[in-house]
Amino acid sequence: MSMKRRHLALAGAAALAAAQTMPLAAQAQGSDAAAVAAAVDALTKAMLAGDRAGLMAVTHERLSYGHSAGRIENRQQFIDPLVNKTSVFRSITVSDQTIDVVGDDAIVRHVLRGESESGGRVNPVNIGILQVWKKQPDGWKLLARQAFTRPS
Repeated sequence: MSMKRRHLALAGAAALAAAQTMPLAAQAQGSDAAAVAAAVDALTKAMLAGDRAGLMAVTHERLSYGHSAGRIENRQQFIDPLVNKTSVFRSITVSDQTIDVVGDDAIVRHVLRGESESGGRVNPVNIGILQVWKKQPDGWKLLARQAFTRPS
């Protein structure tokens, strides 16, 4: 197959256009990842405070919230015990966080360490977390969360 100058020029123009849009895509990924990180931080703060408005602001109406013991909750079932103080996080530390933005979705993984209190008992927490966030017109919302046990 022989290449004509016209084909080479078109290929060059296409390559140049792709190179110019790549930084824009990377910038969008970076700004979205920063927004997701801020949403994760807002969720953590709202969980610690038992702040209903804060929890509602960062969770999707169709939330599926999975605990490391296997219990699955919807949005209301997740929020109510935190707000009513029947389940309390005394401390939360998030580490080893990764964020992968895929279009209007984001996958977040991290380690959550801290202490929780339920039924008058304080329990250490050391779990892995997988979260799925969905971009909405009013910001990133937690759509799904699954915790899993980690080795001690």
